[in-house]
Amino acid sequence: MNNALIDNSDLPLVLIGGTLCNARLWQPLIARLNVPAVICITLVRDESAQAASRRLLDTLPPRFLLVGFSLGAIVALQMVADAPGRLAGLALLSVNPLPDRPENAAARREAVQAARKQGHGSWLSSTLWRNYVAPASLDNQALHDLLCLMAEETDSETFARQTEIAISRGDNREALSRFTGPVLILNGGHDPICTSVHHCLTAESAASATWLTLSRAGHFLVLEAADCAAVPLRKWIKESLKCD
Repeated sequence: MNNALIDNSDLPLVLIGGTLCNARLWQPLIARLNVPAVICITLVRDESAQAASRRLLDTLPPRFLLVGFSLGAIVALQMVADAPGRLAGLALLSVNPLPDRPENAAARREAVQAARKQGHGSWLSSTLWRNYVAPASLDNQALHDLLCLMAEETDSETFARQTEIAISRGDNREALSRFTGPVLILNGGHDPICTSVHHCLTAESAASATWLTLSRAGHFLVLEAADCAAVPLRKWIKESLKCD
């Protein structure tokens, strides 16, 4: 858990990253936001969203703003179900709110073994890179190398646990529908992993949510379009603080 201090309000901004990600994911976005404290969370210890939610709620401050990206959004939705009163606001980035299909489990676990043998960075480059970013970003070597670096910095045991979170995730849309704080939903227009259908289903469960699609970004909109993502996030932060 890494803390970065900036300047504006008392509520911390909690950022939960995705599979094969660490705090590097958030640095461009943090630089564009104006908040007093940031807590970057890497999912490393738990094998279910429920376990991750319980552990985080035991250690986080009593009240906070919550942002989840991809796998982190799955855990964020579980936290909404477990302790909605702790959240001053919720932002879901590149989210799939549906349970995983049972037939996906074997392939997911095989991918963990393949990545272990091949090396996480090389495996990501050969299997996931083209699904992670918009076509216009495929030649972005710096972005490619950053994603591979985060993957290399993730050990195989952590990747396996993150995979189990994805496999065992539940459907928390009913809890989301009862959440009364400000909700922001962001997705990339070129994301075959968490599609517009997934985000539409999420938005339908949060009637007052703001849902925006970054048309030129892919799954990793946090890195690919930090400038564009920061604008609605700053607005959501201000709204959340005003409503709190």
